[in-house]
Amino acid sequence: MDLATLIGLIGSFGFIIMSMIQSGGIGMFIDIPSVMIVFGGSFFVVMMKFNMRAFFGAGGIAAKAFFFKIDKPEDLIEQSVTMADAARKGGFLALEEAQISNPFMQRGVDMLVDGHDGQVVRSALEKDITLTEERHKLGVKIFRAIADVGPAMGMIGTLVGLVAMLGNMSDPKSIGPAMAVALLTTLYGAMLSNMFAIPIADKLEIRMAEEVMNRNLIMDAVLAIQDGQNPRVIESFLKNYLSEKKRKVDTTGGE
Repeated sequence: MDLATLIGLIGSFGFIIMSMIQSGGIGMFIDIPSVMIVFGGSFFVVMMKFNMRAFFGAGGIAAKAFFFKIDKPEDLIEQSVTMADAARKGGFLALEEAQISNPFMQRGVDMLVDGHDGQVVRSALEKDITLTEERHKLGVKIFRAIADVGPAMGMIGTLVGLVAMLGNMSDPKSIGPAMAVALLTTLYGAMLSNMFAIPIADKLEIRMAEEVMNRNLIMDAVLAIQDGQNPRVIESFLKNYLSEKKRKVDTTGGE
């Protein structure tokens, strides 16, 4: 679980809720028409922008912001070097018994074992990377769309509330509820956009970059193993995927 996402979400909403309670009670900040306009309106507008499958799949994509386990590049490099050493000693068939937890790496190794040409392996893995990136980008686009539409629906709700208020100025009892709709829709729209949709979209972009980098690392490793390069050489150029600090730490540890 990504604690930063969970703590950030709970903390941000927690402080807002506490301030509402301190300001006279949370009940005065709850308005059903405002909820319907902002949340219901936003989701249906965003649904129009995408197909049903993509829209309803956004929930599963959002889960990656909270629950997402990704292999450390250092571990992938170490496993790649181990497999390169095994392949040099026993051929590609020796990789059949390798314990590989990463599905993308397993796919690349299976292609080596099956004897596919290097260009075929590269094309297949590059296609996989491209499609994975496109899926991530679609999820990011959906949450960016929610972030754009939320405040706009809040403004629409504000106008609805103002029209209702101005249309019933002769009835003092109706002014309060109309003003509540006018102000709370703006609040809800800002919260939906800035406290949920934008942070989720930003986190998904980070996840996308991490996964694409790992897959490029794995592809380079698989192709290097296929070329029969020395395991130490493979380790050396794969370390380019690590930050300078991690490279230095790893080098020191290896001496």
